[in-house]
Amino acid sequence: MTVEVTPAAEADLTELADVAARTFPLACPPSTGADDVAAFIAENLSAERFGEYLADSERVILTARDDHRISGYAMLIRGVIPDPDVQRAVPLRPAVELSKMYVLPDAHGAGVSAALMTTALDTSRALGAACVWLGVNQENQRAQRFYAKHGFAVSGTKTFRLGGHIENDYVMVHALIAHPRPSAPTTATSRAGTSCGTHPPTSPR
Repeated sequence: MTVEVTPAAEADLTELADVAARTFPLACPPSTGADDVAAFIAENLSAERFGEYLADSERVILTARDDHRISGYAMLIRGVIPDPDVQRAVPLRPAVELSKMYVLPDAHGAGVSAALMTTALDTSRALGAACVWLGVNQENQRAQRFYAKHGFAVSGTKTFRLGGHIENDYVMVHALIAHPRPSAPTTATSRAGTSCGTHPPTSPR
């Protein structure tokens, strides 16, 4: 199967929202309430919201296609959220967050996750990032193995609120330069949904 990864376009918004709604629940721990998941999807993963993300110059949305459909997507966001735990865990600047990475279940094991990750890292380099960081649920060992395979290492922890629950995440970082030098922490615009969420088709949550 041939996988093509390209930047998202306005014509993709409805299909992106559908893929997001189908894949986000798969990345959440079994203890997560269905109502909380549904509320998160409605608030953060609608076609309208993806339209806002697409128009945001600080974000890049990548789509993976196979057989003329979107089988997965990833979202990159410039910067580091103003969370002290994340600021400590991500000392390199400039940084890019791999905010979301999801693949449809029937595309797992077909190379979609790897293609998305390769393009996400290449795009981050092109943006001038010194590192890429992400948050992944501490229970999602499959995702952690996937990220470790692609050069990410645990650098700290953070929390992620989903409805009335607080989820515990690992912060993982992939350095993009040979001899990175830490710089003073900077803040980025607050954004919703940077966890229960980083779920590569064959890994994340």
